[in-house]
Amino acid sequence: MAKITFLGAGSTVFAKNVLGDCMCTPCLQDAEIALYDIDAKRLEESEVIIKAINKNINSSRARIHTYLGEEERKTALKDADFVINAIQVGGYDPCTIIDFEIPKKYGLRQTIADTLGIGGIMRGLRTIPVMLDFIKDMEEVCPDALFLNYTNPMSILTGYIQKYTKIKTIGLCHSVQTCSRDILMGLGMEDKVEGRSDLIAGINHMAWLLEIKDKDGNDLYPEIRRRALKKNSSEKHYDMVRYEYIKHFGYYCTESSEHNAEYNPFYIKSKYPELIDRFNIPLDEYPRRCIAQIEGWENEKNNILQDGKITHERSHEYASYIMEAIITNNPIKIGGNVLNTGLIDNLPADACVEVPCMVDANGIQPCHVGRLPVQLAAMNMTNINVHLLTIEAAYTKKRENIYQAAMLDPHTAAELSIDDIIKMCDEMILAHGDYMKDYL
Repeated sequence: MAKITFLGAGSTVFAKNVLGDCMCTPCLQDAEIALYDIDAKRLEESEVIIKAINKNINSSRARIHTYLGEEERKTALKDADFVINAIQVGGYDPCTIIDFEIPKKYGLRQTIADTLGIGGIMRGLRTIPVMLDFIKDMEEVCPDALFLNYTNPMSILTGYIQKYTKIKTIGLCHSVQTCSRDILMGLGMEDKVEGRSDLIAGINHMAWLLEIKDKDGNDLYPEIRRRALKKNSSEKHYDMVRYEYIKHFGYYCTESSEHNAEYNPFYIKSKYPELIDRFNIPLDEYPRRCIAQIEGWENEKNNILQDGKITHERSHEYASYIMEAIITNNPIKIGGNVLNTGLIDNLPADACVEVPCMVDANGIQPCHVGRLPVQLAAMNMTNINVHLLTIEAAYTKKRENIYQAAMLDPHTAAELSIDDIIKMCDEMILAHGDYMKDYL
């Protein structure tokens, strides 16, 4: 009987989806589920919703317990087989506000700021110490558990844990599952969705759709390239940046255009403000989402619960499928974030890469991909540079490594001078206070 510990269970919607998936999975329906958070109110809300799902679709077979605060964390983790990490350190207020507002003073605009850029760097640095506390407890009370990380910045956090700890870790993101479907649906090729096959590899949020074929094995890329070029030149839509990737680099990538707009030096440029409108880039998108979620949470919670009538169907999130494959030894293929142990030949060995992985009772087995097209590897490297230097900063506690990570960020470097980058970093470190105490 499996034990599943969910760290950050106050992320109610995500906890509902992942744990609801587990209750739809026969080998997990009798699991012990430990819900852990540091926010008592959100933990209680999640407990109500998860228990309602358990009652309605699982005859209350799962045993659900809640654990609040650091003093109960070790108990929550004890003897766990699977640990799911979905935390957000610092929340919207104060940390997300700092991540957006201080860079804005320097003329640096962002869209999401959770994966790369100065926002991603700061989020990574304030999250790693918390995750290391988790890992320390796991090494003591569940050293053989599989740590499933869903928290961003994915490559920075997962890469750090895989490089510097012995806990078995996989980084998971839902953008791999939806990538090829999204491009086909967006281009009016819905009839090609069923039975399609694809190959996706690179890094998290910038893994490349290297191959896409229909059910008969026909290459769909020629038609995709033709339609993407036509659509971007004739109408404004939500995915223009990724379609521009197809035009200039030849391939589509996994994560959304609002994310990818800030992963490069091409689109958010104070010297060319017209690019924001031309490519339909939603600046300050993540703060808007946070504000809307906070303001609308009570209604959303009530809609989810539906007076206790809540139900659930298994989603495409990987977590339950991974657990099922390990327990039953029925293999599956996923897209996972792992250290580059010779998997992508033209990316560095200490990079965290996103590649196909086979999963069975032996655990996670990443697959060799080979060389990426040179231009795609080059795009990935501009992001990997930031990942590796942020990881270095977290390990060494040296502020100069933070500066270097920011200097090598493609968007930051395209907008700011070195002097302003250093000043901005210093101001953000000070504003984050105890969240960045190692660098004060």
